[in-house]
Amino acid sequence: MFKVHSSWQKIIDRALSSLDKEYLEFIKRDKGYFPNRDNFLNAFKNLPLEKTKYILFGQDPYPRKESAIGYAFIDGRVKNIFSENGLSKEVNRATSLRNFIKMLLIADKKLTFEDLSQKAILEIKKDNYINSIYQLKDNFEKNGILLLNMALIFTSKEGSKKNIKAFKPFIISLLNSLSNRNIKLILFGNSAKELLKYQNSFETLQFPHPYNHYFIEEKKAIEFFGNMHLLQREDNVLADLTKRNN
Repeated sequence: MFKVHSSWQKIIDRALSSLDKEYLEFIKRDKGYFPNRDNFLNAFKNLPLEKTKYILFGQDPYPRKESAIGYAFIDGRVKNIFSENGLSKEVNRATSLRNFIKMLLIADKKLTFEDLSQKAILEIKKDNYINSIYQLKDNFEKNGILLLNMALIFTSKEGSKKNIKAFKPFIISLLNSLSNRNIKLILFGNSAKELLKYQNSFETLQFPHPYNHYFIEEKKAIEFFGNMHLLQREDNVLADLTKRNN
């Protein structure tokens, strides 16, 4: 009923069956939440299990129907990352995404902590950069990062904690199924860190949630994600890797 990539299908079917029956029926009715039933499992549809190196856990989907498309931190309302003024208006309105992009620009040595302004971003040469939010999603996946949240649906701001609690059996089942694989967990924020209470089979990388402004200067994030060149076009990344290997 809920189709994902074939390599994930049995694992996801098992994880869904662990949900409370009434809650699962609520999801099947496809009313009162988003992303809808066709999209809330999108993170498992493109990146094959065998190519998954990391699972990134955020909190829950964006609280806007057009923004929540089934991937942590990928805002469907964003068409372009950059604009003629620096970052696009849509990115500037998505606090977590805005801070994450600024962190990546610091990692690329295009910005400094002292000047994170729109003017500074405008002056960056972007010929080798992507500009589509879906290209950013693809670059995460090319680096083996599956973009997940602790809750896969959003009902209301007040319902966030309830949804995170309701999806806990799903997350536990998922991790149990992956315990014999070499997959690392990337934990963003306090909600994701709750995973540490009921799993010990995975190496974890812990970061502040990008919603916090100080995430921009988080040295561990700059080093870890900077090495992935998430903002660069694929042809430029390949050229860089070739240069470093020669």
